[in-house]
Amino acid sequence: MDKAANRELVDPELLPLLDTFPAFELTQELLPFMRGRPARFQVRPEDLARTSLERRTIPGPAGAPDVEVLVYRPADAHGLLPCILHIHGGGYVAGAAADNEAVHRPLAADLACCIVSVEYRLAPETPFPGPVEDCYAALAWIFANAEALGIDRTRVGLMGESAGGGLAAGLALLARDRGDYPLAFQHLIYPMIDDRTCVSPDPHPYAGAFVWTPQANAFGWRALLGHEPGADGVSPYAAAARATDVSGLPPTFIATGALDLFLEEDLAYAQRLLRAGVPVELHVYPGAFHGFQWAPEAGVSQTAARDSRAALARALAPA
Repeated sequence: MDKAANRELVDPELLPLLDTFPAFELTQELLPFMRGRPARFQVRPEDLARTSLERRTIPGPAGAPDVEVLVYRPADAHGLLPCILHIHGGGYVAGAAADNEAVHRPLAADLACCIVSVEYRLAPETPFPGPVEDCYAALAWIFANAEALGIDRTRVGLMGESAGGGLAAGLALLARDRGDYPLAFQHLIYPMIDDRTCVSPDPHPYAGAFVWTPQANAFGWRALLGHEPGADGVSPYAAAARATDVSGLPPTFIATGALDLFLEEDLAYAQRLLRAGVPVELHVYPGAFHGFQWAPEAGVSQTAARDSRAALARALAPA
């Protein structure tokens, strides 16, 4: 893969961000550094004033540790609120719920919703099914405590980016199949949903050169699955693209970048959902690589943010 040629395809406004990402190979030795990085954005004082944050420890999956969740609410909330269960990214091996506080506070205030962000266990210390079961435990807690939390059970949906989008997609399948908790939507930002991308005989010639590379992808999937990616028998709750039946899933938003490694797996999943009768809103942003929204001043990032916010507002609205 010719990174110099790929760089010519990058939106010029994203190049300063790209230059902040050093070339690296993701290894076990690098994980402590990745996990110890500070949040990229700081919370604005005005967003602190118009929202509340409560840390709760909730029951985990059977036989597993308790799970921490962060609950954001608008300061002036009235009546029952819709709810987003948010699942953070990090390649299944890194990231933390608190990393998104600067995003979650204004989102909760502007959309008048509750956001529950789940601190799921990370791989490789906790491989599949631990992470998705932690997320299911958070979903179960939301529904069981909806009255106390002031949440409208008919307007609960999932949201996640990258590996968080992958977990959200797997969780949507798990919730559909267990039949206990109806979901209003799933909102997936460049979701990491197909381990077979790692072993594709015909990889995309221009996607995946930057930020989250094929090497990092293979490491993340190996950590989550506990074996090499691409093998037979991988659960759809681990890799949603493995699902043989995607009917009956909630209305879905999928957004990705044209240079993102996950481009083709996300497009293929959107197409399968559409063929199964699932309402889908799909966006592909030209010149955008994985994590491009970390340049919020770029025009393509602002467009993506507006599209995402508008779709969430529609999904959270009363029926």
